[in-house]
Amino acid sequence: MGFAPTSERLRAFFYTGATRPVQFRLAQLARLSVALERHEAALLAALHADLGKSPFQGCATELGLVQMEIGHATRSLRRWAAPRKSRTPWFVAPARGWVQPEPFGVALILGPWNYPVQLLLSPLVSAIAAGNCAVLKPSELAPRTAEAVTGMIRDCFDEQFVTAVNGGAGVAEALLRERFDKIFFTGSTRVGRLVMAAAAKHLTPVTLELGGKCPAIVCADAPVELAARRIVWGKFMNAGQTCVAPDFVLVAREARDRFVTAMKSALQNFYGDDPARCVDYGRIVNQQHFERLVNYLPDGKIVLGGRNDAGNLFIAPTILTDVPPGAAVMQEEIFGPILPVLAFDQLDEALALLRDRPTPLALYLFTGDRATEGRVMAEVRSGGVCVNDVVSHMIGSALPFGGLGASGMGAYHGRAGFEAFTHQRAVLRRATWLDLPFRYPPQKLSLAGLKRAMRFLLGD
Repeated sequence: MGFAPTSERLRAFFYTGATRPVQFRLAQLARLSVALERHEAALLAALHADLGKSPFQGCATELGLVQMEIGHATRSLRRWAAPRKSRTPWFVAPARGWVQPEPFGVALILGPWNYPVQLLLSPLVSAIAAGNCAVLKPSELAPRTAEAVTGMIRDCFDEQFVTAVNGGAGVAEALLRERFDKIFFTGSTRVGRLVMAAAAKHLTPVTLELGGKCPAIVCADAPVELAARRIVWGKFMNAGQTCVAPDFVLVAREARDRFVTAMKSALQNFYGDDPARCVDYGRIVNQQHFERLVNYLPDGKIVLGGRNDAGNLFIAPTILTDVPPGAAVMQEEIFGPILPVLAFDQLDEALALLRDRPTPLALYLFTGDRATEGRVMAEVRSGGVCVNDVVSHMIGSALPFGGLGASGMGAYHGRAGFEAFTHQRAVLRRATWLDLPFRYPPQKLSLAGLKRAMRFLLGD
């Protein structure tokens, strides 16, 4: 199946200039907001069918966050899109210089399955705000949500402006063979490498939002009950299928037993005696991922959970202790409701373990000591950091969200998202009534004279 007509049709529409006026962009953002409200029931039903998400979770972690992005972009767009004045060198005077934010053109947005509404449509908000056309490819692993989102996009936008294409890996590969002006991918590091390789053929700029094993460090001085409650919340939402979920915990040995006890208490409070009957606890996306996760269970001592049901794709919130650092559960991104807890005696030990690993998307640190905070941030790289919390650094539009190294490149949310889909075009306009002859050959100054003049005239 070929997609050249799709991308070229969108590019033809982009070249009409229709997407450039700010008023057009604002109108399209408003249309998307209304469409989300109109299709809310269908989207929430699809999220429940694909991932077991309750309506509350669907609104809180998916639709609501997209609406927040729309609201922030709508309030800020005129300021973001305005040209920014820049100084010009004296030897081109009289002249004016400015930076003109301009859309790339036609963007390809490849979404994941774990938050199949939010992580597909939030980049779309940024693409629209920046004045681009866009082709969306929802994940086939959340098929009902892909159908619901495609129906909403078809209802909301002219297909020459924004269109959605459904299908499996072959469809994504076909799209990646086409020429786009920007590619935005959210997914695994493995697939991210393939996306980047495909983009290189056309020298297409990419933003890659990938994953990694996000660590949480709980120091001896941390408020143990609070740390346990916040880590449990961030880890087990969406049944652990969150790219920034804590993937494992390093806890000071003297606090480990209290921490594990506090996590058990928090899980009881959140999901009750039987999480399988709790409407706030989700399901694993498919059989393949279920089997992969179950294979991790023997990698440590199960101190809570472990119960699973293949027929319902259910795995109870599970805490593992006594996990060897070389175990599979410590080598691969878990992306599920299994949380290894490892003890450390000295902070040096914990930091050495983290430095030997690929750069994670997020780093979580629980401590009240600013010196410890500064040391950890200086010695451990990550895409983002939360101190005394988890996940919340990616909620909202004020902070850029993105990875580093194996966890991705580029960032989005708010202004960072606008800039991810924008070319910062340098413009200089020079007057014609003055044209000093000194820059034209033959040269009148000696080399020494030129150096003296440059030191005097170009110094700030």
